[in-house]
Amino acid sequence: MKTVAFSLLALAGFTFLFSCKNNAKTNEETQTVVTDSIPAETAPNAMYVTAVSGLTLREFPNLQSAKLAVMPLGTKVKIVKAEGKTTMNVGGIDGAMDEVEFNNQKGFAFNGFLSKFFPPGENASAKNYAEELKKDFPKVSYSEATGGTASKPTKTETLILPTDTWHEAFFTAQQLFAIPKSFAFPNPKGSNSETQQNNEKKKTDFISELQISRNENQLQKIVYNYKTTGFGYTVTITKEAEGMKLEKTEVAD
Repeated sequence: MKTVAFSLLALAGFTFLFSCKNNAKTNEETQTVVTDSIPAETAPNAMYVTAVSGLTLREFPNLQSAKLAVMPLGTKVKIVKAEGKTTMNVGGIDGAMDEVEFNNQKGFAFNGFLSKFFPPGENASAKNYAEELKKDFPKVSYSEATGGTASKPTKTETLILPTDTWHEAFFTAQQLFAIPKSFAFPNPKGSNSETQQNNEKKKTDFISELQISRNENQLQKIVYNYKTTGFGYTVTITKEAEGMKLEKTEVAD
């Protein structure tokens, strides 16, 4: 009887342990499935240089570190490790030093001058650029309209970029809509109304200026005005609910 009782007790214990083990395994599997079902937002593995004069690749993650190379405007850079948080401000642009790879050489670069949007390229049309961007960013939108009068017709192109970053929009507009490279990205901090003149404009240019509107050190609008004999255009950058709005209006007279 003792032997039978012991056997039954051992069997019950084994059954209990086996049941617990299975329950633990089931819970673990359930948790894994739930975790895997939530899509994780991953950082891009490559970015593009937006700095007009090129972006410095440095040995260590600080601006005083030794220079390893200069990555030209438009260069596609592999992101090795993104910092993930803001640690510095350069020229009014918040950012940090990301670890990147350029020409098989690893180093660090300020990510405020890197963009997920590839550059338009020289003489690119806004319409074609938008169509190419849509392949990677479906929320990009483009539209165009004509107006004015027979003697003074107008053409307006509007591009919406799915970003809320002013400098990303400015650098795109600068390349796409011929804002002179002599204009740096406007610092968000400053007077509520500011006009910068292009000191490198040609003698045939009547107007070449950048107008900046701010409110409590926050950018509200950036406008570039250009005028020459019989032709002129205005580029306006604003923040909208759907993203950054880049609008160019040409006027012929």
